[in-house]
Amino acid sequence: MLLPSVAPPGHHAGRDLMGGYCYLNNAAIAAQHLIDQGQGRIAILDLDYHHGNGTQSIFYHRNDVLFASIHGDPDDEYPHYLGFADETGEDQGQGYNLNIPLALGRTSWQQYRQALETCSQRIDKFSPDTLVVSLGLDTYSDDPLGEFSLQSLDYLEMGRILKSMGLPTLFVFEGGYAVEALGENTANVLQGFEQKP
Repeated sequence: MLLPSVAPPGHHAGRDLMGGYCYLNNAAIAAQHLIDQGQGRIAILDLDYHHGNGTQSIFYHRNDVLFASIHGDPDDEYPHYLGFADETGEDQGQGYNLNIPLALGRTSWQQYRQALETCSQRIDKFSPDTLVVSLGLDTYSDDPLGEFSLQSLDYLEMGRILKSMGLPTLFVFEGGYAVEALGENTANVLQGFEQKP
């Protein structure tokens, strides 16, 4: 089931900070609302080129929200201070945070797809009630703020992989700055998601 989507970006906003054009963390607000409405477990999958440091910090000590992120290596990319692979959660949240940083300028769809499959397996093991996707399209090869090599047609397969998780899914739009291709890339994700197997 495809749930409504929202914008603008928010995944850099934490409880007590803003950054990266983000003031309200839409993914975190949605996850908390779903829990307040009685859902027990929510997975947030952050596919923006930049790490969702705000989302991670909000849920880092909790075990009812799994946060998984694929992003540019924070050694070289914003936000720099969070998003490393050894950040796995603390206290009750230990093991409920998954970061997969990828190399700048050399990450192809094949490499990205492997990371996405790793996230998919971890989400399946977590068995959430709903999947919230922080969908950043600055992973596109021509995006001026990203350094990955994804092509427009790759987003069709991304949508199919997200659909294969078999979960009610809410898309929350994050970054994406290649304006001329943004509509096509967004439509490709949603078209891939809505295709019948």
